Amino acid sequence: MPGYVSDDLTPEEIERQSALYGPFTQAVRELVDATIRTTVADEEIKQAQAEIEALTARLRSSQLDGPFGVRFSQGRRGRPWGNSVVGLRNPVAPPLIIEKHPSGNGEVWSDFHLGAAYEGPPGLVHGGVSAMILDQILGEAAGAGGKPGMTGTLTLRYRQATPLGDLRAEGWIDRSEGIKTWAKGHLIGPEGITVEAEGVFILPRWAREAIAAQDPQKVTPSYFE
Repeated sequence: MPGYVSDDLTPEEIERQSALYGPFTQAVRELVDATIRTTVADEEIKQAQAEIEALTARLRSSQLDGPFGVRFSQGRRGRPWGNSVVGLRNPVAPPLIIEKHPSGNGEVWSDFHLGAAYEGPPGLVHGGVSAMILDQILGEAAGAGGKPGMTGTLTLRYRQATPLGDLRAEGWIDRSEGIKTWAKGHLIGPEGITVEAEGVFILPRWAREAIAAQDPQKVTPSYFE
């Protein structure tokens, strides 16, 4: 599958990179927030722009040819550090840290904060950002329950406005049939549930073929319906 890369890093190296890039990326998130809300003088803006452009040039002196994708290491554990919702190296991501029920039943949740960068209506979260977060949460639920897949459909109901600030997202598996998994979830603000979501997640063909190659006994005609 394009974008999935096995780099076989040791746990120690992954921890080192996490400790390095996590705070670095958070500093860029803070820069984005400051960019939106600053009221400094014009000359300060011009000087800051020049400094940011110089920093960007330094970072571009050595970089990946394309997106980060998902790196796999020992134990086949993936690192989606470029992901726009959970990516440790993506300043666009809040980021969400996903908690999973230890039973492996597909229940997941995350407590997180959305600041000025995610505003739609004044003081409120953009509806598209809510959809993006719930898409990730429902997908995480499907994967946590052993039924990973790509989003086939995503249906949302906006029950009330979602304020910027501290929020919670929850997701769970509703049911599963063959390669399809139905997951549900919601966002929760200070006044209760703000957005509800239901999605269908489908195991992609390349993953089905990989499963069939590894263990043909797992594959039945109904599995591909």
